[in-house]
Amino acid sequence: MSRVSTRTQVSAGGVAFRKKGSRTEVVIVSIGNNHRWQLPKGIVNTGESSESAAMREVREETGVETEMIGAIDKVEYWYYSIERGERVRFHKFAHFYLLRYKSGDVRNHDWEVNEARWVEIDKACQMLAFKSEREIVKRAKGMIKELK
Repeated sequence: MSRVSTRTQVSAGGVAFRKKGSRTEVVIVSIGNNHRWQLPKGIVNTGESSESAAMREVREETGVETEMIGAIDKVEYWYYSIERGERVRFHKFAHFYLLRYKSGDVRNHDWEVNEARWVEIDKACQMLAFKSEREIVKRAKGMIKELK
């Protein structure tokens, strides 16, 4: 039996939001062959802050420019993947930030994303595939209410 190596992985992403009258919308992305809805996020590069990575990943995956409001929370989980033909176990830490929309268009997302879409915040909670990300959006909603 071969031993599976374990690696730590750090990613960052965000809840990018905009107000449309009394309505709050957030951007979510459809990923993979199964078109799973999730929050935009990706790997933090060496020497990059998690805040910068979050804004970069949101820009790349959704096509929108944002400004940093603040940290929402960190999610921790494990998953398996194949790397260079070997099965690897990853211990992942994903840092999520609240980001205010400045400019851009969701049609300008990168190739990794099937679709990026503005969705009313409560509907986004229902659409997201992962419970941890639904909790992040619920926290973001509370933070947005506190903003002036």
